[in-house]
Amino acid sequence: MKAKSITGRSIEETRSALEQSMADGFTPTLAVVFLAEEKNLDFVISLLTEKNIKIFGSSSGTNFSEGDVQQGQSGAVVMLLLNLDPKYFRLEIRGAGAGTTIEKAEQIAKSGLAAFKKPAFLIVSGGLTADGDDIIDGIENVCGKGTTIFGGLAADNLKVQRTYVFSNNEVTDLGLVSLILDEEKIALNGVAVGGWKPVGIDRVITKSEGNVVYTIDNEPALEFIKRYAGLNQLDMKNGLNFILASNFQLQLLREGKHPVMRTPMWANEDGSIVFAGKLPQGSKARLTLLPGFEVVEGAMEEFQNYKKEQPDVDALIMFSCAGRELALGPYASEEVSRVKEIWNAPMAGFFCYGEIGRVVSGQHEFHNMTCSLAILKEKMN
Repeated sequence: MKAKSITGRSIEETRSALEQSMADGFTPTLAVVFLAEEKNLDFVISLLTEKNIKIFGSSSGTNFSEGDVQQGQSGAVVMLLLNLDPKYFRLEIRGAGAGTTIEKAEQIAKSGLAAFKKPAFLIVSGGLTADGDDIIDGIENVCGKGTTIFGGLAADNLKVQRTYVFSNNEVTDLGLVSLILDEEKIALNGVAVGGWKPVGIDRVITKSEGNVVYTIDNEPALEFIKRYAGLNQLDMKNGLNFILASNFQLQLLREGKHPVMRTPMWANEDGSIVFAGKLPQGSKARLTLLPGFEVVEGAMEEFQNYKKEQPDVDALIMFSCAGRELALGPYASEEVSRVKEIWNAPMAGFFCYGEIGRVVSGQHEFHNMTCSLAILKEKMN
């Protein structure tokens, strides 16, 4: 499998980059597309469809190609082009009318099992209320624990207004798009790394429903966060008030499983908090420290160690948290470029609103504030 990544900041630049990539006879069958500006959506779909290239697409905001970070305001279109044998993959998209997130994930999983004996899933969700845990649960309900799943939640350059996913024939705000791979032919591997350090005593999620938390240690969730994050004034209409003002995070502790980060997205008028992933009632969590440069160094060490398992790759797709971009500042761009240097393979990715990836223990989990790297490699017959 051959891969190339391209970037365009305008319609003309994107068209030219695609044509140049194909000038040597390279014939991509699939494009992984991360789109910073909705105004370019119709053009991108039309351009790729005309060339008979299948689309796995997502709104992004800040995205990156070949290790270079493209700020969302630049309007950049990033594509990872793959000349993957059509027999080895299929694309599935499910919109809002297909049911709940779990039901949509189950439908996609059934399509994967119908197509391949051992399917692997690259999946992205549109919609600001999506719960990434439901995506994993839906796929594992059908395909079983241990199924390979990588992906994330679509973003919109931290506007928190509209996120969406798309294919050649459909665009959906509240749906899932999935690239399903025949894992007997195409290896989908990778690892998710974080770096946030928990502090203090365990806290109890005393009342919650899914990813909506009402009380923590029997204190209204909003008041708890305001107190510990030092927020005296809070704009209830600003969906970014937590991420921008405090970088407040919780680490969810789970017996027998790897701990995962949970990011507060916004406050409801009743004082409850919507997190990017589930915090089950009765579960325990800890506050975490704001990271610095040492987080990048720790991540690079984990990626270098992982390269020993996966030294030779065809392409890289990175899902890094938008909150990580804010917390790490310029170090986030350095993290992206250094991952590219480790494998020196074609690369694309974006800063998303939640990440799905494999932790060191081997489990595939939904994360916040991590950097999840998906690695593609065609297997030799």
